[in-house]
Amino acid sequence: MAKDAAGQGERDHRTGVRATLPLAVAVVGFGVSFGVLARAAGMGAVAPIVMSSTTFAGSAQFAAASVLNAGGSVATAVVAAVLLNARYAPIGVSVAPSLIGAWWSRFLTAQLVVDESWAIAAEGDGRFNPRVLLGAGITLYVAWVGGTTLGVLFGDVIGDPARLGLDAAFPALFLALLAPQLRSARSKQVALVGAGIGLALTPFAPPGVPIIAASAACLLGWRR
Repeated sequence: MAKDAAGQGERDHRTGVRATLPLAVAVVGFGVSFGVLARAAGMGAVAPIVMSSTTFAGSAQFAAASVLNAGGSVATAVVAAVLLNARYAPIGVSVAPSLIGAWWSRFLTAQLVVDESWAIAAEGDGRFNPRVLLGAGITLYVAWVGGTTLGVLFGDVIGDPARLGLDAAFPALFLALLAPQLRSARSKQVALVGAGIGLALTPFAPPGVPIIAASAACLLGWRR
């Protein structure tokens, strides 16, 4: 397979778009759920759309909205979101050497790095195809922001999120993120300890605090 100057294969923007189209359908539905639930949490009509446009991180946005919906403070919601997005630090480091172009081009492309676009753009041997990353990232971004907008605009038509079971989106999201990580005895221990901390604090701790405190279970990873 021919290689370009950056050492990448012939895969291009269209490859990223085609690979993410099936995911984009689900992302739109998830974005609708976030838009509806964010309005129910009192975020208004503009804030959820702005948040999706600038943050572009579903799990962190759901966490922030869930804390606010439960009556938690803005500071607690921000901390919960930051903890969930901490994984993008090593992801960003891994993809940075493969980004090409001027600094502003690399900066904008980096904003499209999410779990799915990162995985699809992987070429192996620690290399990533920036064109595939761009195509996949833009597709997912449009789907996410568009879904959020639909949820915000038509939330009144959809009605009470609990009536449609959309209130289950929060725990379902976190379980979906957790399941693929439970591959070893240590990871299962961390999950159980984190769940135990959260359950123990929920009855009396302020909303959002149990989520933050449960992250302390990750410290088990330091034990040799």
